[in-house]
Amino acid sequence: MNQMTTTYPEAPVVSATAPAAPVSAAPASSHGPLADPGALGLGAFALTTFVLSMSNTGIVPSSVAVLGLALFYGGIAQVIAGIWELRSGNTFGATAFTSFGAFWLAFWYLESTGGNVEAGAAGMGTFLLAWTIFTLYMTVAAKKTNGSIFIVFVALSITFALLAIGAYTGITAIHQLGGWFGILTALLAWYGSFAVVYNSTAGRAVLPVWPAK
Repeated sequence: MNQMTTTYPEAPVVSATAPAAPVSAAPASSHGPLADPGALGLGAFALTTFVLSMSNTGIVPSSVAVLGLALFYGGIAQVIAGIWELRSGNTFGATAFTSFGAFWLAFWYLESTGGNVEAGAAGMGTFLLAWTIFTLYMTVAAKKTNGSIFIVFVALSITFALLAIGAYTGITAIHQLGGWFGILTALLAWYGSFAVVYNSTAGRAVLPVWPAK
């Protein structure tokens, strides 16, 4: 599956949720072809988003369980996937994975230091609004990758927007709705990660990702 591989015309969240594919053709090297980092990036994004979103919905009373994931899996592992995408020449994947990895690192810092409390509703609302804007323009670019990635970004844009509104207004129902959309986003990203791993292991496209035409 070309997960987050940029497709060209001639070929082929703070209580917020973050984030980010047929096997991409990696440039040849003396050490052999590079593995597709999309499976790692999407998997790290999905799992961390799922755990936080369970808290945002109110199903799980505390978000503390996500802190280790935000630092190591959603944060560091996604940044590694983004750098890996840079090596593969994939601008979209590199931008998405590195950025959302940094989002999770920022989330971990805010939650761990109490910065989210000091920032207040306006500060956290602005933080989430900024990520909404970033995700929206990445969603436009995602249309040129594949359907699996595009729908993840659509769901994530809605998630961030709801969480931003919830933070600004203090309306619990809106915040919880953002949590439910975060769970949907995580499930969609998990599918993308699974498709990359399975298709790569099978050596053929078994699970569809609907590449852009």
